[in-house]
Amino acid sequence: MAGSPSKTPRFLLKRKTKSIDSDSAKAKRNLFTTPEPDIEDYGHFFASKNKKVADTFLEKYRSKRGLFVTDVSKTEWCQKQMEFSLFFDDEECNNNNNDDKECFSFVYEGRASGTGKNNTHDQAMKAGIDRHVELRDEVLKPVRVEVKSREDFMALKLVNFINGVNQLLFEGLTRELPIVSFAFEQGIWMVGSIDEVRMHSTDHKSILVETKTRISDTVPSESQKRNGRIQLMCYKYLWDNLVSNPFPLREFYDYFDLESQRALCEDLKKACCCSGFNAVTLNEVVVCYQTACKMMPRAHDDELVLRYESQRDKSLVLDEDKFAYNYGWLKSEISKCLQFWLQQREASFVAVEDQWKCAYCYFTSLCPAYPHDTTDDDDDE
Repeated sequence: MAGSPSKTPRFLLKRKTKSIDSDSAKAKRNLFTTPEPDIEDYGHFFASKNKKVADTFLEKYRSKRGLFVTDVSKTEWCQKQMEFSLFFDDEECNNNNNDDKECFSFVYEGRASGTGKNNTHDQAMKAGIDRHVELRDEVLKPVRVEVKSREDFMALKLVNFINGVNQLLFEGLTRELPIVSFAFEQGIWMVGSIDEVRMHSTDHKSILVETKTRISDTVPSESQKRNGRIQLMCYKYLWDNLVSNPFPLREFYDYFDLESQRALCEDLKKACCCSGFNAVTLNEVVVCYQTACKMMPRAHDDELVLRYESQRDKSLVLDEDKFAYNYGWLKSEISKCLQFWLQQREASFVAVEDQWKCAYCYFTSLCPAYPHDTTDDDDDE
């Protein structure tokens, strides 16, 4: 399978004029994406080649993919839940024995049959995903392409990033921006997808925005805000690395196990032309990616935005949390996260004051720390 991956349908997003707000009309950009859920995952292409026995969670579950930004936020939410989701995700992949199916680890998705609690949060997860698709489709138009290799899949991400940066520079707004960045201080590759990036109207710096949806029309708890802040600060950290540091080409090809001169599939060659540049190999796309990084406006240190919407009424903004970037605090949180992923310490349980989280966990029947008397609280997606 690794030597000749099967054709996999993907999508490209085209520009199309459409009103986004009452003041101006924005143009949709081309977005190349996948028909299946595509949440910061590089799929079986990167997991199936040269498999070896892994010593750590990072090597076993994120080899040739990079650590997802949501891995950091999920680990902060509950390390034990993250550990269970990795184990069940791995078991499901092995039991299915299906290289064509990508496997995903979600905090609230019921992968462990018989361990789920109720369907309310499954429905909330679906509603959250549907809302993000709506927001995406306001500015992006999916166009299907077929990728045939790991190199194609990576090129797909980079082309979408290039298009997104161009849309930000010309239109002042882009959404669902994929990001692949090297965390220099931690020495690891991280990947993610930023919900929204806006251009500040006066200083022309980027404002990073994350949208969450909530089941009930209530303000999120401090624990939920903290978790969202970590996620958004991680995006800011990766953004800063791309803007400030040279893109480490050799490490990029080595880590993701990619052939720089691998020819792109015909669909991607056409997609590059539609995006305003010619590329026939992965390396030519990477060169354009490097150029796009140099064009990126710096991200605001003092204004990161977490928006909480009601799932009942999409026009109702329950809370808008604007906060400043705190690298010292984020560095400490990433360090704690990596201690788990590098298995330098056992997975920890939630603190006593956060045991209400257990009411929404699918692995309570397996967890030795599960309290039998919990206080419910709402969660967001």
